Amino acid sequence: MVTFTPTSPPDRAAPAASVPPGPPESRTSPASRTVPIAIQPAPQRSQRPPPTQGPWRFGTLLASPHRLGFLLAAVALVMASLWWLAVQWGRITGAFALGGAVPPTLTHAAVMVFGFMPLYFSGFLFTAGPKWLNVPPYAARQLLAPGVLQAVGWGLWLLGAHTLVGVALLGLALAWVGLVWMYGLFWRLIRASRAPDRVHALAVGWGGCVGVLCLAAVGVCLALGRVDLALVVVRTGLWGFIVVTYVAVAHRMIPFFTSSALPMIEVWRPMWVLWFMLAVAAFEVLAVWVDQAAPSARAWPQWTVFVIAVESVAGAVLLWLAVVWGLAQSLKIRLLAMLHVGFVWFGVALLYSAASQAIWLLTGQAVLGLGALHALSMGFLGSLMLAMVTRVSCGHSGRALVADDLVWGLFWALQVAVGLRLIAAVQGAPVALTPLAALAWAAVVTAWALRYGNWYGRPRADGKPG
Repeated sequence: MVTFTPTSPPDRAAPAASVPPGPPESRTSPASRTVPIAIQPAPQRSQRPPPTQGPWRFGTLLASPHRLGFLLAAVALVMASLWWLAVQWGRITGAFALGGAVPPTLTHAAVMVFGFMPLYFSGFLFTAGPKWLNVPPYAARQLLAPGVLQAVGWGLWLLGAHTLVGVALLGLALAWVGLVWMYGLFWRLIRASRAPDRVHALAVGWGGCVGVLCLAAVGVCLALGRVDLALVVVRTGLWGFIVVTYVAVAHRMIPFFTSSALPMIEVWRPMWVLWFMLAVAAFEVLAVWVDQAAPSARAWPQWTVFVIAVESVAGAVLLWLAVVWGLAQSLKIRLLAMLHVGFVWFGVALLYSAASQAIWLLTGQAVLGLGALHALSMGFLGSLMLAMVTRVSCGHSGRALVADDLVWGLFWALQVAVGLRLIAAVQGAPVALTPLAALAWAAVVTAWALRYGNWYGRPRADGKPG
């Protein structure tokens, strides 16, 4: 809810005087009394200030959980994005041919859902999670093994997709062990907590359980040769794991970040909003499995009409929520605007899905293709990933919480990539648009990952530890 409160800037010319307590009338004439001024000795200065710059070192990478998690996630993200670009480029040019031990669609879907996102979660949750739960944090070294297992596992997954199914399954198994290990550590924090409010952490923890089960099921389906079921399980993980985690974090952090940057906006996050967004995610999981049972919209038209109605209402409510959370006001501050624009894509994705299914029901044709899926994954998840990781990286590196020209340009280039992918999904669109969208996405995330990856192994800019 937006509330405007008059504020006055502090006088920076002179420090404020300390006024002793007393009745109001005694404070009207400060000249009539003597105000004691405490004299404190000057602070001791160290002979050598802590370094604000330095070489990139592995030891520095282990100074805090966000450094390690974000770097491993960036490696997995760039690796998956460049691989998909190569696949798309090869499809339209025939310049090189990659083998197909695992169908590229499944390879792409699995690594984009389960590959880099959990590693970004690791960096964020093991930095913010202990504060939410009021428990001691883990040292980054305790998170090294589960993180490396996931990163190496996804590298083997991509390699095995073009060589041997067994190699791909081995990579999936390593990634699964790392994911189980990671969420086991997070659940230890939850169980150790006595904080009165653990709702958001519990939502994240249960979402992680869904992710662990879904990743295991992907491996089982692939081993049994059921690629169709594996794709359904991946989409189950997308909604039940990734989206659940996103909405829990968004509900807790977006109003807080907005109020911190814009004091005239009150923190407004009633719990019904969180339950509503979690219910939307649960409904989409149900819809995924119903669609598997009835792949044609005309097979169960009543169900399709119901889905259209639910997604239309949910999308409209989420767009309303974006406005209430301060979308218009956030546009004055780049880093804040990135968060809010990213959240807008959530509502847009649901409305786009409703429109897509309405057209499908009327014509029997998937005219809009996978546009809604990419509005969700690239638009909502990708934009919020870029915004949230940028904010955490700036804040925990001792730098100002700002999006400079580079990051601001990359964010809008990402929006262009999303638009290209939505157009490419439309039936009859030029084939070259899909590789073009893949190129735009890969260029954005690679430049962004290189920018912040260079920070993670270097000391904080303000010389503080962490």
